[in-house]
Amino acid sequence: MAELPAFVPFFIAALLAALSRGVLRATIMLVVPIIGAIQLYLLPETVTVQVVFFDYQLMPYRVDKLSLMFGYLFHLAALIAIIYSLHVRDTLQQVVALLYAGSALGAVFAGDLLTLFVFWECLAFSSVFLIWAGRTQRAYAAGMRYLLVQVLSGLLLLAGAVFYVHDKGTLQFTYLGLQGAAGWLIFIALGIKCAFPMLHNWLTDAYPEATVTGTVLLSAFTTKVAIYALARGYPGTELLVYIGAAMTCFPIFFAVIENDLRRVLAYSMINQLGFMVVGIGIGTALAVNGAIAHAFNDVIFKGLLFMAMGAVLQMTGRINGSDLGGLYKTMPKTTLLCIIGAASISAFPLFSGFVSKSMVMVAALENNFNGVWLLLLFASAGVFHHAGIKIPYFAFFAHDAGLRVSDPPNNMLLAMLIAAVLCIAIGVYPAALYALLPYELAYSPYDATHILTQTQLLFFSALAFVWLNLRGYYPPELRAINLDTDWFYRRFFAAVIVSVFARLTRLDRAIRRHVMAVVYRCLNLLARSNNEGGVLFSRSRPIGSMVMWVAVLLAAYLFISFVEHF
Repeated sequence: MAELPAFVPFFIAALLAALSRGVLRATIMLVVPIIGAIQLYLLPETVTVQVVFFDYQLMPYRVDKLSLMFGYLFHLAALIAIIYSLHVRDTLQQVVALLYAGSALGAVFAGDLLTLFVFWECLAFSSVFLIWAGRTQRAYAAGMRYLLVQVLSGLLLLAGAVFYVHDKGTLQFTYLGLQGAAGWLIFIALGIKCAFPMLHNWLTDAYPEATVTGTVLLSAFTTKVAIYALARGYPGTELLVYIGAAMTCFPIFFAVIENDLRRVLAYSMINQLGFMVVGIGIGTALAVNGAIAHAFNDVIFKGLLFMAMGAVLQMTGRINGSDLGGLYKTMPKTTLLCIIGAASISAFPLFSGFVSKSMVMVAALENNFNGVWLLLLFASAGVFHHAGIKIPYFAFFAHDAGLRVSDPPNNMLLAMLIAAVLCIAIGVYPAALYALLPYELAYSPYDATHILTQTQLLFFSALAFVWLNLRGYYPPELRAINLDTDWFYRRFFAAVIVSVFARLTRLDRAIRRHVMAVVYRCLNLLARSNNEGGVLFSRSRPIGSMVMWVAVLLAAYLFISFVEHF
């Protein structure tokens, strides 16, 4: 029983949830992640399940310290998200939530590329229903774009697996590197799911259109599975350092001008993923540990912020910063919990973000990535601006919108409270988190240099926000949709397609006119030929004349037959 694959209980629970209702369904959903986490805790550190499939050795289940870390994380995330959604009475959302969590677990415990591909696609097809569950035209359109991108990622992964097995003769999912077509195809597939620059728009497009509870689930699984896969297949790949540095920086500019606060958090997610990608790219024990620790913390504090904004959306029906403000008066608990999440993502000392982000930045300095370290420093200041200050300020304090709503239901507050307590507990006692990391390494985030540097950074970043806001230089919250590189497929390519089809339509009309003109000329010619005087005009003939011609033809036939006989 202890070696039962971690995803199986979630798939069974999804079936039971589909067949049950009310309290029974809620109980099933709550019990599964708790029992699953206990089962993982009882597992030995190294467990593998192997099967033979068409002469290939597959490993559908592999447990080691890296996969176990993400296994604990996904069980915790599933539990918090389920508690947050207990008030929901939507069979579709509840069933696919379990399938989605189970698919994520299946992916991180997959020991071969074929199994990884199967769960990679299960992630895509289960998660899209959390977007469509919004049941709006925008949610449907965003879900379709999301699904197309996710399926493309899966196809690239499958193609890479085919090339890999041709080159190596094995499907084992271990270090891959960028050698050959297989390495590059799988790298791009993972990059799509990890929201690399230019491949990230599915995240900022689709996540804000999901349901209140669906967005919390989406923030926990898809991108973190990609981080796990990068840590497994591409540690020490220097290209990732520069990709990650770009990911930390460019979202800042879009998040600052964005009005939709859930979209701000989507950009912030890309920013935080960048720190993880940099750590994996550096590849040292400290850097990889930092990336994995930051992935763990990000699921919790980013989930907390998404839950806080989801609570605001549910209680007010609004999520744009221009429509909110003054909610601290009637939503004090949500306000406090949101501030804890903001402090954590901003890496305040004694909060969870501080004890993991600093690991990546120290690793960058130790390995002479000085320019990258400066970019990470800039990104740290930027995330404090758009997530640490902007989110709570515009939602709860700025320009009182006159909204007087209460805090959300108790189950939502409990989920946020659990996440907030974890943010503080990990920040105060990081050794508990460090003990779960893949590499045993002594590291202390609380030395004078780290604390002083981060405190100064946060102080001057806050000072800059206040000064810009008072002087009127801070970008105002506008009721508008901001496009970044998705401009290409939502505007440019759409315009090109419209133009091409317009030209094809004109060409089609011209061809039709030409063909119809030829047809009309032929018909007129036939009509004239059948008129009196035409070659096909039928003329009346006397019966006697017809008999004479029959006799002539008969005589000619008899003559020819007589000649052939002799």
